Amino acid sequence: TRRSSDLMLRSSPERQAAELKYVRDMNLNTIRMEGKIEDDHFLDLADQYGILVLAGWCCCDQWEQWPKWKPENYTVAAESLKDQVKRLRSHASLLSWMNGSDFHPPEDVERTYIRILKENNWPNPFQSSATVEPTTVTGKTGVKMTGPYLYVAPPYWLEDTKYGGAHGFNTETGPGPAIPPVESLRRMLPRDHLWPIDSYWDYHAEGREFRSMELYQEVVDARYGPSANVEEYAQKAQVSGYEAYRSMYEAFGRNKYTATGVIGWMLNSAWPSLHYHIYDYYLRQGGAYFGTKKANEPLHAQYSYDDRSIVVVNSYYQEYKALKVSAKVYNLDMSEKFSKEAGVDVDPDGSTRVFQLPDIKGLTPTYFVSLRLKDANGTLVSSNFYWLSTKPDVLDWNNSVRLRTLSKQSADFTGLMQLPKVHLKFSSRSEVNDDTGITHVTLWNPTKSLAFFVHLKVKDGLPEYDEEQKFHEQEILPVLWEDNYFPLMPGETREVTAVYNAKDLAGGVPKVDISGWN
Repeated sequence: TRRSSDLMLRSSPERQAAELKYVRDMNLNTIRMEGKIEDDHFLDLADQYGILVLAGWCCCDQWEQWPKWKPENYTVAAESLKDQVKRLRSHASLLSWMNGSDFHPPEDVERTYIRILKENNWPNPFQSSATVEPTTVTGKTGVKMTGPYLYVAPPYWLEDTKYGGAHGFNTETGPGPAIPPVESLRRMLPRDHLWPIDSYWDYHAEGREFRSMELYQEVVDARYGPSANVEEYAQKAQVSGYEAYRSMYEAFGRNKYTATGVIGWMLNSAWPSLHYHIYDYYLRQGGAYFGTKKANEPLHAQYSYDDRSIVVVNSYYQEYKALKVSAKVYNLDMSEKFSKEAGVDVDPDGSTRVFQLPDIKGLTPTYFVSLRLKDANGTLVSSNFYWLSTKPDVLDWNNSVRLRTLSKQSADFTGLMQLPKVHLKFSSRSEVNDDTGITHVTLWNPTKSLAFFVHLKVKDGLPEYDEEQKFHEQEILPVLWEDNYFPLMPGETREVTAVYNAKDLAGGVPKVDISGWN
């Protein structure tokens, strides 16, 4: 994923560690830094955690405005690269260096860069840019930077053959706006501008041609129905973010190694933002985070939006034999419409289609697909849950461009609003091991209805406001949840664990907050 430094270049060892733990928790393995390269402590942590770093020069500024360069720019660029090479070359985490980002350098500048890389013993590969454009010096780059940067429907990643779909190595792309959970919206927006969406929201959104707050509201409304308030919109945005990010990473997993890699645009935000992050500025994770984590689990069962195939993706470097994958299709009322189980052997670092879901009659407009993958001993190793529509997404390929591909028709998930209210039973227990707090939550759905998009939080149990009426953040952040924003099937019992810094309890007693779609 693509990383941004803090707006004021503020940094702390604690936050750096928290963010890299988030990266590892989501099963991501590479961070791209464009020009604004983190300090040595961050790189030491990347070495320690096994997170690769893709570094290089920045776009959209003097580094790429070669026609405007004066003699001093050539000198500064050469000396700067020399300094960066000497600083970075000993870090095991460094994957590659990019001599350009959106554009490759002119021939004379590229040759200078290559000479410096070689003279200073750069031990890793390098590319002329992050784009597909070849140069007369180094030829093809082996990567592409073809977007999209705004919302695209989940089938895009498997259907596209020209731009950002799951083919080749995409150095930056993502499904656009990232609306944080409502708790973060309340922190970053004035109370009287929380709803409806207005210019205060736009102030926290991307600018230029990337601005799309209005478009993203249209997307959420079209798929999940119009929202009456900010709480409803934020919840729908988490569901939308989950399916959008999961579909992107799953597509690249299924298509390996026709697809060789994808850098998500972006990992984080430089300030409280409504665009381009997988977790927000306050380190609060939303649907995009857990959709990413689900898609990238190392042994994974997934659904294909293009051909309805069920696929097992194995990212371990060992084969697995005698796995069993099952798929069940349910109507909105959880009546079962289809069920199939099949055995499968998967190669090391492989992707295997197991079977295809048939055309099923009598489905409700919104329906569900539940996948389970068990190992040879019958232990559950992966579960996945999709909400799908008999009204499919239809992408407008005739108007497909680098930034985005609009939909001529959107999937209809408004039926989710008809799910019956569910009252879950739960218990929790917490412990502290040295500096680490651990909370275990056991949930039980005693009803015959689906509990959709169950959301858990650990709070410190202290009052929301202190004696001076200053706001106090009750939710413990950062936190590593085993899973979150998940379904709980009728009659299902599940235990989920959260790990956090014990000091963030601030003397309080851990308190579990449970919410969800219904």
